[in-house]
Amino acid sequence: MADTKKPAVPEEQNAGQQTEVTFSERNIHAAYANFARVTATPEEVIVDLALNSNPFATGKQEISIDQRLIMNFYTAKRLFTTLGMTLQKHEEAFGVIELDPRKRIKSAPAAPGK
Repeated sequence: MADTKKPAVPEEQNAGQQTEVTFSERNIHAAYANFARVTATPEEVIVDLALNSNPFATGKQEISIDQRLIMNFYTAKRLFTTLGMTLQKHEEAFGVIELDPRKRIKSAPAAPGK
């Protein structure tokens, strides 16, 4: 994959100067996760991501953690803020994201003649 230049957002201001950030997607690794676990130490936030192939199973399950992100609290707060804004825009465009799967299930329409 070629380097991708995206409009840079000033990361910080230092004596009136802005830092320009560019991104390379040459070595990008994409993964899907439907499970996340967040833990922390006094210095870092740890986000474990995994694929739970049977998310509605009951009883004991073993989930294999595939990805681990470790970041400082400043990066975690920036991520938190960005995710919040992204979710807000999505809900404004498409409606509220219901987290309770029982509330998301719509009953099937009755068959004709019944």
